[in-house]
Amino acid sequence: MQNGQEEWPRPKACRVMTVANQKGGVGKTTTTVNLAVSLALHGNRVMVVDLDPQGNASTALGVDHHADVPSIYHCLVEGRPLAEVAVEVEGIPNLLCVPATIDLAGAEIELVSLVARESRLRRACEAYDSDELDYILIDCPPSLGLLTVNAMVAGSEVLIPIQCEYYALEGLGQLLRNVELVQAHLNPELQISTILLTMYDGRTRLAQQVADEVRSHFGELVLSTVIPRSVRVSEAPSYGQSVITYDPGSTGALAYKDAAKEMAYQNSGQVQPAGTEENQA
Repeated sequence: MQNGQEEWPRPKACRVMTVANQKGGVGKTTTTVNLAVSLALHGNRVMVVDLDPQGNASTALGVDHHADVPSIYHCLVEGRPLAEVAVEVEGIPNLLCVPATIDLAGAEIELVSLVARESRLRRACEAYDSDELDYILIDCPPSLGLLTVNAMVAGSEVLIPIQCEYYALEGLGQLLRNVELVQAHLNPELQISTILLTMYDGRTRLAQQVADEVRSHFGELVLSTVIPRSVRVSEAPSYGQSVITYDPGSTGALAYKDAAKEMAYQNSGQVQPAGTEENQA
């Protein structure tokens, strides 16, 4: 399926994007993995950093992450270079993954006593030759602890997935306040650049109301593409795949491809060709 894919614009410099939302189940990992695969299949060089102790992004990319595997834990706590722990994702050219293992669950406590504990990931990313990459996508755990703070200090952009459900905006204020605190004290370059609406059910009025509310509040930060509820999206990780490779013709795969295309054309100076209309809301 990689053959004949159109090439999307590549950014002038590597975009380090933190995918964050302290609410669980909003599609952070699914979004990280499927955007990364879409971008890689269309000519961009991408690294996924799995910062969630559950290691779901590693699973979805088919990357081994049992306890003895070199992982992001060793970069954060032991200072090991990213280049030593990043592995190529099988079957997807241009895509690397830095896996997470269960060791990461204790990293929050171990980081407390370390020097510059909030910027350990940033130092690891800066030591990596980012000229070889177009995107670094960091998948955060569902919390606002030290791991997520590390991700925000390392990144220049925050991507927030928001599910189109009743409690969508609950807790979002705390996330925005944390972003502001990181901007003020640790990383003035950080900005919320992208918001993606997930789990959209076009049959319900509630989903449209939530989408309208998010758009009225965040304006142009919200991608025009929305991600529909899709069984295929949920099934794909159990096969160690993204939905892009598992079922490329499914509504979920097409939606993530359109969302990734929008991201690729952000600030590129190029006009984006028309997308799939059914994924607009």
